[in-house]
Amino acid sequence: MDVKSRGILLFLLLSSIFSTSFSDTDQILNSKKPTPSTSVHSLASSFAFQIKGNVYPIGYYTVSLAIGNPPKLYDLDIDTGSELTWLQCDAPCKGCTIPLNRLYKPRGNVVKCVDPLCAGIQSALPCAVANEQCDYEVDYADHGSSLGVLVRDYIPVKFTNGSLARPILGFGCGYDQTHPGHNPPPSTAGVLGLGYGKTSIVSQLHSLGLIRNVVGHCLSGRGGGFLFFGDQFIPQSGVIWTPILQSSSLQHYKTGPADLLFDGKPTSVKGLELIFDSGSSYTYFNSRAHKALVDLITNDIKGKPLTRATADSSLPICWKGPKAFKSLHDVTGNFKTLVLSFTKAKNSLLQVPPDAYLIVTKHGNVCLGILDGTEIGLGKINIIGDISLQDKIVIYDNEKQQIGWASAKCDGPSKS
Repeated sequence: MDVKSRGILLFLLLSSIFSTSFSDTDQILNSKKPTPSTSVHSLASSFAFQIKGNVYPIGYYTVSLAIGNPPKLYDLDIDTGSELTWLQCDAPCKGCTIPLNRLYKPRGNVVKCVDPLCAGIQSALPCAVANEQCDYEVDYADHGSSLGVLVRDYIPVKFTNGSLARPILGFGCGYDQTHPGHNPPPSTAGVLGLGYGKTSIVSQLHSLGLIRNVVGHCLSGRGGGFLFFGDQFIPQSGVIWTPILQSSSLQHYKTGPADLLFDGKPTSVKGLELIFDSGSSYTYFNSRAHKALVDLITNDIKGKPLTRATADSSLPICWKGPKAFKSLHDVTGNFKTLVLSFTKAKNSLLQVPPDAYLIVTKHGNVCLGILDGTEIGLGKINIIGDISLQDKIVIYDNEKQQIGWASAKCDGPSKS
C-alpha cells in the first residue's frame, strides 16, 4: 500500500560533492547579481495561482509556475512541509519520468557554493572550493528524495495591482529523484517548497521587497482551489490563529500543543504538536494517538450498517456498507466531528468534520484518512495534511509567526 506523505522535509544538505553533473559553462554563475526588475511594490501587493488536484484519487495539489526567459510553465506539487523548490533537470538523470520537453535546462545560471543562498543553509560541511556549484540533497518523510544543483532564473509574477515583476529566484535543478512504493511518482515537474527557510520562494520574494512574508492556500474538497503569496487575501474576520512553535530546528510550520475532542468531548489524546503540511495528502498521528482515535471511532459506529472492508487496500482502515457508497454524503452521518483544541491560544479550535478525515474509494468503501505515522517512520511527528485542510483558507504568516484558518468555499481568491 502506498500512502503519500512526501511533504515533510527531514534532511537538507547543500554541498559540493556532485560537481561532475554539468558542463563547465553551467557551473559558472553569471557575475551580475540578481536584482528585482521592479521595486514599486514595496510590500504592497500579492498574487495568486489556481490550484489543480485533489486528495483522492489524484493524491496531490499542484500549481503552474512560469520560470525562465522566455518563461515556460511547470506544474509543481505545493508543499508547506519543505522549503526548497526544485524542478526535474535536463541533465543525466535518474528517476526523471516526465517528458524531456518538460524538464528544466540550466543555462550558465548555476549558484556557486560560496553564494549566500547556498552558504546560508549549509550544513556541517563547508564549501571545499568557493567557485564550485552548490549541490543539494532533499530527503522526504516517505523516503523519496531529490538530488541536484541550485540555480537562479526569472520567475515572472503578476500582482493584484496589475503590475508584473520578473525577480530572479533560486531553486533546485534535480537530476536524481527517488520515489518509494509500487505506484508511479506524481507526474509533476517538481516541488514548490513553501516552508519558511531562507531558500523558500516566499522568503526570497520577501527579501526582494515584493511581498509580505505570508503564504496561504485554499484546497477545495471538490478538487482545485487557489494558492496566494502576500497578505491581501487574508479575510478581515473569522480567522482562527495559533502560534508557530520555535522548538524545532527544522523549518516546519509546527503548532500545538493541541488536545483532541471527539463529538465535543475530551479524549485521552492530549498535548499533540502538529505540522501543517500541504505536501501530505493525509493526516498522521503517532501510534498512541492513532490507536486511541481508531478505538473511539470503532466503538462509536457499533450497531451502524458498517463492517470492516479488509479487501480494500486503498488505506489501512476501511469500512463497507450494505451497498457501495457513491460519495461522502452517503456515509458522513455515521461519523462524528473531531476537534483539535490548541491550548496556547484562546478559542483556537480546528474543526475536522467527517468529510475532512474520510474518503470514499473507487470500490465504494469509506476509509479513514488519519493514518499511523509511526508505521511509516515519522516517530512521534504528527501531521495535518490536505484531507483535513480542505474547504478552509489556511494562512502561514511568517512575519507574525502564526498560522490561521477559516472556513471557505475555495472557488477563487478575493482580496480582503
